[in-house]
Amino acid sequence: MLGVAAGIAAYKACELLRLLTEAGHQVRVVPTADALRFVGEATWAALSGQPVTSSAWAEVHEVPHVKLGKQADLVIVAPATADLLARAAAGRADDLLTAVLLTARCPVLFAPAMHTEMWEHPATQANVGTLRERGCLVVQPAAGRLTGADTGPGRLPEPAELFAIAGRVLARGARGLAPDLTGRRVVVSAGGTREELDPVRFIGNWSSGRQGYALAGTAASRGAEVTLVAANTQLPDPAGAQVVRVRSAEQLRTAVLQAAEAADAVVMAAAVADYRPASRSASKIKKTGAAPEPIALTENRDIIRDLVAARTGGRPLVVGFAAETDDVLANGRAKLARKGCDLLVVNQVGDGLAFGTADNEAVVLGADGTEVKVPLGPKEELADVIWDQVAERLAVLDLAGDAAKGRAAAPVSRDDRSDPMAQP
Repeated sequence: MLGVAAGIAAYKACELLRLLTEAGHQVRVVPTADALRFVGEATWAALSGQPVTSSAWAEVHEVPHVKLGKQADLVIVAPATADLLARAAAGRADDLLTAVLLTARCPVLFAPAMHTEMWEHPATQANVGTLRERGCLVVQPAAGRLTGADTGPGRLPEPAELFAIAGRVLARGARGLAPDLTGRRVVVSAGGTREELDPVRFIGNWSSGRQGYALAGTAASRGAEVTLVAANTQLPDPAGAQVVRVRSAEQLRTAVLQAAEAADAVVMAAAVADYRPASRSASKIKKTGAAPEPIALTENRDIIRDLVAARTGGRPLVVGFAAETDDVLANGRAKLARKGCDLLVVNQVGDGLAFGTADNEAVVLGADGTEVKVPLGPKEELADVIWDQVAERLAVLDLAGDAAKGRAAAPVSRDDRSDPMAQP
């Protein structure tokens, strides 16, 4: 079911509807009465091939406010305005859409769209928090051009991005994409670093940044506050992520360590150069006809080791990536032990594998001896598995922290026999 609230971004929901129907889904559109001021009923009916219902008084004999919610496999509300979020959080049922939200027993996905001031208002943020606590998935809005000349957070994520999220929710069944990262701060690195030889040349790699961007977008969809440190990518910013752009390994190290100070988890998906030129030529290196001078290299600092060494109390949780060409698992296990991170995602690269592709397969190795195999599939699916593992481990850290606080707060027992003030 596609719910449409009364916002200018309703026109973008038409593209989302087209993507859903072309993928073979049967979609019923339930717009609010005011949403029909933006996009008419005839458009929704033509694109969905289904009757459009906007009033609880239509087809009363079928009890639509109960029937639609109970039959749905997924409810998407796009755009979800500030008003709609407030009414949903309050449990109101003053129109068909909000009534259906109360009867739905399937995953519910809200895609907010509104002006920045409305999105950032404490009331809206409280309503979003309430919905997430109830298990609803509220994706972070994108930042960009809004109505008129205004720009900022509050833009509806692109239809293709919402379509991808919907697909992952459906693939995971009743569990959906739980907002289990709500309140967490995470850092993700993505892309490939470039180490400059001169103003026009560099040492680099084939990383496109797609896996890191999938991790950032998925984390934001699951409620996290995301900082994405992106090295030399050409990808659009994922909705809900703060993007920090860097070029070199040293710049990436500085940005990641700074962001990690307040983070619960750091996922190092970037392909970071192990070495950099010992010196950079200020001008283009010219051919002289003679054999070129050897390029002296110096080793870059190991960012994962620095992250592990700097953390306290097990935070931030550190996830590394190991791109291997042979002896994949053996090299991965050795790297996990050497670096001391909590999880290591091991995948085979080269010859069209992993780098620059939309798909990936990997094994997620845990420092606790666990191994989770992820078959070939969209990089977003691997991202979900990684965040599943992170969320489970953060929950354990929370319990350990609560237990430690309880021990510290417990009264210190004393031996009354040695206390001169003890009563007989």
